Amino acid sequence: MFRLVIGNKNLSSWSLRPWLVLKALAEPFEEVQIDLRADDVGARIRAVSPTGKIPVLYDRNLVIPDSLAICEYLAECFPAAQLWPVGSDERAQARALCAEMHAGFTALRERMPMEICARPPLPDMTPQLERDIRRVLAIWQEQRNRHKVGGPFLFGHFTIADAFFAPVACRFVSYGVQLPQVARDYVDTLFALPAMQEWLAAAERETAGA
Repeated sequence: MFRLVIGNKNLSSWSLRPWLVLKALAEPFEEVQIDLRADDVGARIRAVSPTGKIPVLYDRNLVIPDSLAICEYLAECFPAAQLWPVGSDERAQARALCAEMHAGFTALRERMPMEICARPPLPDMTPQLERDIRRVLAIWQEQRNRHKVGGPFLFGHFTIADAFFAPVACRFVSYGVQLPQVARDYVDTLFALPAMQEWLAAAERETAGA
């Protein structure tokens, strides 16, 4: 059985991504949560992660301490699940978008950190933050226009790309970002996922007990 080590569901955008992918597979897995607010959080993470970061996936003797690598591994383990688009061109595009999200959008991450249950004010629009938001919306618009016949997700059916943009959808809701209709519909699609509802409910329980 897989074991996935994650952070707080209210806070950990990186943890949400592989967690959603595992849920999409309907594969049983053990979930281990580390409280990112604990005084000894660094030591606790280093005890389970060679990089000192989470999430981490354990599969027998294999340890994968990176969200994108975890998702790639799961896609290889379960090819029938089509966690990447079927066509090679679309598959390359989806991988490129995930890599862009994985490595970029620094202003969005720094100025709009994920805190699902909070409703903070929208920060001042620096040129960098505005550029990041515009880029996300352009990605969503472009992919939905291309694949709307195939379903409501970025590439029609749910893929790793949707898991990677799910934390951004959470940020947009929390900070009250005004979205065009296509983006609003896409956020609604993500939030309607049973797995997403489960994550949001757990985040609420975390903050209620804080």
